[in-house]
Amino acid sequence: MKISVGQFRPGGSVPDNLKTMRGLAEQARSDGSELIVFPEESMFSIGKVEGSLAAAVDENWSTFVQQLSFIAVELGIAIVAGGYEGSGEDRPYNTLVLVDATGKIVDTYRKLHLYDAFSYQESTRIKPGDGGIKVVTIGDLSVGLLTCYDIRFPEQARALADRGADLILVPAAWFKGDHKVDHWETLLKARAIENTVWIAAAGTSSGHTIGHSAILDPMGIPQVSLTDEEEGVVTTNVSRRRIADVREFLPVLKNRRFARNEEIVESH
Repeated sequence: MKISVGQFRPGGSVPDNLKTMRGLAEQARSDGSELIVFPEESMFSIGKVEGSLAAAVDENWSTFVQQLSFIAVELGIAIVAGGYEGSGEDRPYNTLVLVDATGKIVDTYRKLHLYDAFSYQESTRIKPGDGGIKVVTIGDLSVGLLTCYDIRFPEQARALADRGADLILVPAAWFKGDHKVDHWETLLKARAIENTVWIAAAGTSSGHTIGHSAILDPMGIPQVSLTDEEEGVVTTNVSRRRIADVREFLPVLKNRRFARNEEIVESH
């Protein structure tokens, strides 16, 4: 199954962001892709919102999801993208939505680990997820969902692998800073290698985020990647056969003697 990651710089206008996403999805589809993964904050950049965040979310979330559905069915491609979903409170959820190639909303994932690190406090504006981990089916693949800071928590990725994920998607808006590109690339490789799964990471590329989108195989080897391009899309083929081949000579999941921490939040 061919999949793509799309990298761009979201602004404060949902229609403008959707226009960019449509263009990238068209490129992916022309490459034969059946799935494109867009970054966290694809709906809009929280730093570009004027006035009440809750009001902006209430006004735009449903439209954003609906338009993604229209793009998906028009182009015949599944889409995963990040936005902000109302919670009934001042703090919205940071949510990924997955739409299949028929335009159906397959599932959503609300970010569990909020970025309260490096002097930033995401939890002051965003509500932590309450729906647990998510593994969904896209085409022939079982797909797990993470968002940005979640990648720093190996137990969550392991839980997705335990649920049968062949591919873990990581939409992100990874902040720039000392060693941050190194952290990002190391963590993506580690999550792929330790779970022997594919990783597809889509990042925003802006004045304060790094971009560096990539798709890695179960050995942690980048198959395609971008650097700090403000806009781009890359595509590669993802297969279960590659997972089976790697697990034949590197059966780390079979060899382990300790189960994952069962206290991780479970899906309802």
